[in-house]
Amino acid sequence: MRVLVVDDSALIRMALSEILSKAGFEVVSAKNGKEAVEKVLTLNPNVVTLDINMPVMDGLTALKLIMEKKPTPVVMLSSLTREGAKETIDALKLGAVDFITKPSGVVPDLESIREEIVSKVKTAADSNINALRLQNLKKINLGVVKGNWKKNKNVCILIGSSTGGPSALEMIIPRLPEDIPAPVFVVQHMPVGFTKQLADRLASISEVEVKEAEDNERVKEGIVYIAPGGYHMKLKKIAENIVRIKIVDEKPVNAVKPSVDVTAESIAEVYRGNCVAAILTGMGCDGAKGFKKIRELGGLTIASSEDTCVVFGMPRAAIEIGAIVSVKPVFEIAEEIVRFLEVKLNE
Repeated sequence: MRVLVVDDSALIRMALSEILSKAGFEVVSAKNGKEAVEKVLTLNPNVVTLDINMPVMDGLTALKLIMEKKPTPVVMLSSLTREGAKETIDALKLGAVDFITKPSGVVPDLESIREEIVSKVKTAADSNINALRLQNLKKINLGVVKGNWKKNKNVCILIGSSTGGPSALEMIIPRLPEDIPAPVFVVQHMPVGFTKQLADRLASISEVEVKEAEDNERVKEGIVYIAPGGYHMKLKKIAENIVRIKIVDEKPVNAVKPSVDVTAESIAEVYRGNCVAAILTGMGCDGAKGFKKIRELGGLTIASSEDTCVVFGMPRAAIEIGAIVSVKPVFEIAEEIVRFLEVKLNE
């Protein structure tokens, strides 16, 4: 498998090339975005690792051109700064599969994140680039899905995703109506510092309010709560009709934090079967056990279909253990959510 490493720093190009070569990849390199676009067109790499801040042509401009001229799985290299987080969310919107945050320091110690680099590049190489193009080119004319319901019980919505998730979320959250009579809990695998930017991005294109969840805040209808990167999000029933969010710093579950399973299992305790839960795209099995509990209690569980998943691992794992009621293309999940709420609230 051929990887194109793009960075203006010769030291970083050398360090990345060594890590990926030892993992069995054929590595070629470029020192700026202009050279990267040219080499994508001539060398046909399976994956590109792309720095954001470079001379001649920056990473975001190069990414846009790559996705227009020859769509290729791209993993961004990001800084941990606030501006770096914003640029990373912009890159995911433009079509990047995933990102790696560079360790702080004048010369980042990439050896310290060797496993993450190799894992994310391998996942990107196996990703469904056509699904990513579908999500980001927005070929389907999607609008807000209106519902017809009366409020007679507490219901909630859960969405879990990982690699490819930010683009998939943009095909669901902006389609939810402003008057949706349920809170929405989103667990997107991301490190500390990035989920606030994701929430801001989704808020800017949605009717519903979208925010990064805060510890001990009271849950309200019509608000989308995104689990903060690096923490688990749980729900706790305080009294009749009062549910609060608990943000906890506990050990990873399924090797991730936040974990979909952690949130799903607490939702099963609080909302029982009055939940519609959707598992989108990502590697691994996070969410499968929690979704099975929700299904067994009478909730609706949805998996994104393989042809619209960037990485089908998480939906496949949930389907295989019998945790899923309905499999839908990602662009039909908003309708399925609204349909469930109409049935549940009009019983």
